[in-house]
Amino acid sequence: MWQKAVAVMVAACAVIGGSAAAAGSAGAAPRDEAGASRILAVSMTEPNRAQLTVFSKAMDRSIRVSVLLPRNRDVARPTLYLLDGIDGGVYTNYTQSGWTYQTDIARFMADKSVNVVLPIGGTGSYYTDWISDDPVLGLNKWETFLSEELPPLIDSRFRGNGTKVIGGLSMGALGAMSIAVRHPELYSGVAAFSGCLDQGTAELRQATAASVVTRGGNPDNMWGPLHDTDWAEHDPARHVSVLRGKPIYVAVGNGVPDPALGLAGLASPVGGILEGVVLKCTEGFKAQADRAGVKATYDFRAGLHSWGYWNQDLHRAWPTIAKGLRVPA
Repeated sequence: MWQKAVAVMVAACAVIGGSAAAAGSAGAAPRDEAGASRILAVSMTEPNRAQLTVFSKAMDRSIRVSVLLPRNRDVARPTLYLLDGIDGGVYTNYTQSGWTYQTDIARFMADKSVNVVLPIGGTGSYYTDWISDDPVLGLNKWETFLSEELPPLIDSRFRGNGTKVIGGLSMGALGAMSIAVRHPELYSGVAAFSGCLDQGTAELRQATAASVVTRGGNPDNMWGPLHDTDWAEHDPARHVSVLRGKPIYVAVGNGVPDPALGLAGLASPVGGILEGVVLKCTEGFKAQADRAGVKATYDFRAGLHSWGYWNQDLHRAWPTIAKGLRVPA
């Protein structure tokens, strides 16, 4: 059953997504920019939205990042990092995050005293540090970028107070939860929507590897062969105990459309298959979290693997996210 589901997922994802080249890059940095990570340019594209070009020393290239700013910017504030899905940046030619392209996040967050940081790109990368360069997906050191390089730059430029929550959807959900368990001292909360948070079995690892293949990448370049210890080291379910006491929000659909969302609740046929896979992952994650005594807010809802549900998840998750950010809900 799993092999069949993965085969269908690979075929369907290849049709709807295609492959990506050097994903997540705003362009190779000039030779004289090969120093420390830093903000190269800031453009206010809207009154409450800044578009950054950030040079990543780890990836040796510049990365575009959107920052949503509150209307009131007179005080220091916490920061919410939200990661994209597997096609991060593709549909906008790397001009904006899927979050701003597909959801109402800009309006929803405008009255909240929070910086929202949205990396643009990372297609097929799982926002992790790959062990090898990939011929198609390039050099990926996203964990280093998100945990070491970007946060101090954001806090310095946009009056961050040091409190951070990380979250994401689909690929970005696994990326965010993996980063959270590997850097528990950095993030005070985590939110994950429709992510395969349990990588403890060969079948679930194969599903994750297959998704990388649909975007032209070689998953062996990410965490090595499926039996490699790097897979276990990046498995959120295996290390969930380090999140004990932190606000955690996890949402996943049942693979059936929710009529209440109307057209926003529809998806391509693969949307049901993908959500069925991540439902299995989420059940495994919850079982291990329960055994470890880690409490989380779970939303096992109706729905498919699509943006209409993730926009809804953001709204429902806000009280939990706000608790992690230490701001009023």
